Amino acid sequence: MPIISPHNDQPLLDGRQSARALMVRRGVQRLLIDMRHAVLPELSLTSGRRADLITLSERGDIWIVEIKSSIEDFRVDSKWPEYRLHCDRLFFATHAAVPVSIFPEDCGLIVADAYSGHLLRDAPEHRLSAPARKALTQRFARVAAERLLHAELAAAGHRF
Repeated sequence: MPIISPHNDQPLLDGRQSARALMVRRGVQRLLIDMRHAVLPELSLTSGRRADLITLSERGDIWIVEIKSSIEDFRVDSKWPEYRLHCDRLFFATHAAVPVSIFPEDCGLIVADAYSGHLLRDAPEHRLSAPARKALTQRFARVAAERLLHAELAAAGHRF
């Protein structure tokens, strides 16, 4: 048996997020599920960026949630304005130890812990074009289906 496996035995975790960011992600995911959104973490976008969380509402609205686990995490990030090109609403999510005053007023804001989240500020709407919506919705569906298949195979002890 090899010590290092080239296969991802935990297909739903990619190892890039800190424990604190994962804690915020869990709370935000629970909030969004309660709001009846389908939630997908770490979706690569056509711009080459990767959304921390992307959601699809029952109405077909697409939201992106950018998770920031510290003041420094927010300060070093200059890519977040590009996410507006890929969603109807853009949110930041953080935890209680990060001051909410650092986040821009023209984005939504969620504060979360490992158990839930609270929507402090709704995000302004900036609707995607129909072609962009269709392409992103199809990408969302394909990636979600692929991840589900990988998770089922991993749970059964198979490698993909």
